[in-house]
Amino acid sequence: MALTLYVDTARWRAHHKHVQEQFPGLVPVCKGNGYGFGHERLAEEATRLGSDILAVGTTYEAARIKDFFGGDLLVLTPYRRGEEPVPLPDRVIRSVSSVDGVYGLVGARVVIEVMSSMKRHGISAQDLPQLHAAIENVRLEGFAIHLPLDRTDGSDAVEEVIGWMDHLRAARLPLHTMFVSHLKADELHRLQQQFPQTRFRARIGTRLWLGDHEATEYRGAVLDVTRVAKGDRFGYRQQKAASDGFLVVVAGGTSHGVGLEAPKALHGVMPRAKGVARAGLATVNRNLSPFVWGGKQRWFAEPPHMQVSILFVPSDAPEPKVGEELVAHLRHTTTQFDRIVDR
Repeated sequence: MALTLYVDTARWRAHHKHVQEQFPGLVPVCKGNGYGFGHERLAEEATRLGSDILAVGTTYEAARIKDFFGGDLLVLTPYRRGEEPVPLPDRVIRSVSSVDGVYGLVGARVVIEVMSSMKRHGISAQDLPQLHAAIENVRLEGFAIHLPLDRTDGSDAVEEVIGWMDHLRAARLPLHTMFVSHLKADELHRLQQQFPQTRFRARIGTRLWLGDHEATEYRGAVLDVTRVAKGDRFGYRQQKAASDGFLVVVAGGTSHGVGLEAPKALHGVMPRAKGVARAGLATVNRNLSPFVWGGKQRWFAEPPHMQVSILFVPSDAPEPKVGEELVAHLRHTTTQFDRIVDR
């Protein structure tokens, strides 16, 4: 009995090919928990796509993935002097976001990140002249720009990249390769047309692996079902059942990521109102679970346990049976499955 990730493999891979066709020179990204699939599986899929390079989050991830992927590995987290050294093969490319960082990577293969409107990290336009001397002692693989997902000020992503191309050209720095993130296919095409001597390579993770929501589904197996009457006490905290119904024990708990949710940016009145309502219900121990039964998301009977969750299903709903599975709406990047099934 497990929390299972089911994958419609043919459909999932067809989506990968579609994205690859839209973004020539695509750089697949495999970081964190491997977008819910795991590093080994995504390394295998990147190989299947014929990718010559795979982007990872950290040097520690590169050390793990190097045995599963034979091409180049691009570490996205910028190098910092004093970081813990991790033994890595020469096919690993380090990102760097400062002139000092370039000087600290003598002999290494590097991609230099420039500061975008994300304002997360990157070298400034004012520091570009200092790069001439610094890049003499490294193997420069190109420059990179990480763009924001939303542009609430109405600005144009392409224009931002063009601005940086102009800065780099004015500084007489090599423009053979530019790695980009969060561009649309038509935007990438516009850039490639305007700068035919530069190879633009889109680093893509979420859109590649999770872009087709119908290709994957989490399901938790029902382990036990206990009928309760209104007022019956149950669980660790011996709460009272609010009405007649069933306590349903389902595979999937905090160790799987159930009940753990990354904060979301809310836009508009309705999403904000729903957020306030959910917070209000949580103060009286009413928390909606990600598990669906009888066409509805069901409430947690109590906070999820380490490996299972206990749900309350009211008596007017069908009684779940042991061995049946409940669909679970879970975020891939925060979920750890027990098993993955291709179908």
